Amino acid sequence: MPLKQLQIAVEDSDTVLTVDYTPEEYSLSNENTFAVQNIPGLGSPIVQFVNGAQRTLEVELFFDTYDTPDLPKKDVRTQTGPVVGLMDIDGEQHAPPILRVTMASLDVRCVLSRVSEKFVMFMPDGVPVRARLSCTFIEVVDPELGAKAANLQTAHFSKVHVVARGDTLSAIAAARYEDPARWRPIALANELADPRDIEVGQSLRIPALPYLDPRTGEAVA
Repeated sequence: MPLKQLQIAVEDSDTVLTVDYTPEEYSLSNENTFAVQNIPGLGSPIVQFVNGAQRTLEVELFFDTYDTPDLPKKDVRTQTGPVVGLMDIDGEQHAPPILRVTMASLDVRCVLSRVSEKFVMFMPDGVPVRARLSCTFIEVVDPELGAKAANLQTAHFSKVHVVARGDTLSAIAAARYEDPARWRPIALANELADPRDIEVGQSLRIPALPYLDPRTGEAVA
């Protein structure tokens, strides 16, 4: 059974583009960004997770107005033009539109970041009648939903400590790191100019160790 045709829907609009020829293949890629800090005296650098990146969808779309009973043959750009136009900046949003690309189980909310148009067949008068579009779509993720999906309170991420009466950074470091001398990463992560200046009820981020100071690049453990 052939796959369903690929469709590109413009969010908050009735515009839906349907590609007549089902793509032969598509690729989805993910990546993470890490900071690598070389520390003198260590056998290997410290690798610290910085952030993840959205998925990227790459697909080649085929368009053909020659293999039809119509005469004269239509310019294939009447079909490719609306797809290329998805990169145009919307006057109200001041950005290209958000799209929904679907085909069978594929469903990606995204923007069209790159398109390369290749014409592969022409009529005697030079009118192009076949074309291939190499398209790159970047997934768009709602920030709030992305934070929930990441579950930033798990053991793999920084935790939060709510200051109680009698707490000091040294006491918090002893409880969290089992070493009261490791109060400095907490101070740096929370931008505390005075480590004694904490208040009851205040939420402090407790970073994973070693902590890489984003301002200086220094690894603090």
